[in-house]
Order: sequence, then C-alpha cells, then structure tokens
Amino acid sequence: MSDAPVSTPDSTAPLARIDGLSGARRHFRYFDYVMAAFVAILLLSNLIGAAKLASLWGVTFGAGILFFPVSYVIGDVLTEVYGYANARRCVWAGFFALIFMAFMSFVVVALPPSPGWEGQAAYEAVFGSTWRIVLASVTAFWAGEFVNSFVLAKMKLLTGGKHLWTRTIGSTVFGQAVDSALFYPIAFLGTWSHQQVLMVMVTNWGMKVAWEAILTPATYAIVGWLKAREGVEVFDDNVDFSPFAKARVV
Repeated sequence: MSDAPVSTPDSTAPLARIDGLSGARRHFRYFDYVMAAFVAILLLSNLIGAAKLASLWGVTFGAGILFFPVSYVIGDVLTEVYGYANARRCVWAGFFALIFMAFMSFVVVALPPSPGWEGQAAYEAVFGSTWRIVLASVTAFWAGEFVNSFVLAKMKLLTGGKHLWTRTIGSTVFGQAVDSALFYPIAFLGTWSHQQVLMVMVTNWGMKVAWEAILTPATYAIVGWLKAREGVEVFDDNVDFSPFAKARVV
C-alpha cells in the first residue's frame, strides 16, 4: 500500500497511510509506553478486583469492572493506532504476564509463613486465587482481546478509517461478550448459582460496553494525540489475523 497522505475525521492533519505489515516493522515513538500501560492495568485489575462481588444501588457486579475497561480502551488504541500485528504482540505480552503473576502468587502463598506472623490467612484470601479463577482470567482475556482487536481492525477497513466510535464500541460489544461468557462460567459455575453467574455475566458485559461508550471522548483524544505524533494511519488489509501468526503478508 502506498504512503500517500490521507485525511481522517479523527486527526487534524493528513497522515501517511501504511499497511499492517509496514506498521508491524515500523519503530513507533510511543508504542512501548502504551504497551506497558496496557499490561500494568491488566495485571492490577485482575489482582485487585477480579474475585470480589460488589453491589451498588441493587446492582451486583465484579469489582474489577470499575478499572478493567481501561485496558480495553488501551487495547482499542493499540489496534487503531498501531495496527493488529502490534496489538497482537501486546495481547501475548499480557497473556504471559498473567500466567507469571498467577505462578508467583501460587509460590508466595504456598511458602511456609514465619513463626508468629499472623497474616497468612488474610494473605491467602487476597492472593490465593483458585486454579479456576486463574484459568478463567487467562482464557477470557486471551480470547476477548483477540476478538476485540480483530473486529476493530476489520471495521476500520470497512469504514475507511471513519467513525472511530463505531469501531471502539462495536469491537467491545463482541470482545467483552466473549470475555464475560468465558470468565464467569469457568470461574464460578458450581460455586455461584446459575442465576447469579448469568446475572453477573450479563451485568458486567453491559457495564463494560457502557464504560467504553462513556470513555469515547477520552479514546478520541488519545488516538488523535498518538496518531499526530506517530504520523501514520495503519490499515490492516494485508495482515494474517491468526493469533499465532508472525507479522507477514497474506
């Protein structure tokens, strides 16, 4: 694809249009910072809020919902600004970071406590996630993020880079549906009632989509700022969308 300048409604100046393979090989100024923010928010939201049920105004939801959607906003930014191939790298980085976090938590919790230390029970309650929650978190994140990035990249091609809000919200509808449909049944079915699992699953999905819509102005601002400084518009029209593919032309 040529590097001819293109104008988009999401930027104030023409940007050089490049294909997904060129984007995967390009050195971007801010990509590493965005990836670091993505992984950090992912780990913190899973570590602190994933297993707690909260209730506000009669609505029951997983406490992590308050902050975890920020990682989806950053995931949208990664695909929109840097292309699917670079977003794929970040998803795999987050995937392995989650596995290492789970392994580290298991080892630290399993270590014999020092005599006289009375915090073991509380420590286990906070960090001693069951294998089901770990499996659910890793599986749901992996599948949901790849669906999110795939849908956003394909919608960008269909819309010609216009109407960013349709891509961010639309991709979240599908990505978070997969995420919630995997996480809550795997983690809690049999521990919670079927009704509770379904209620929390649907409620969390709706809240995540609502969060994405609410954060749309912030997404526009971040995307516009990054595109202006990176100077390119990435379109994934020649990218292998397999989660396991290396960056190559198809």
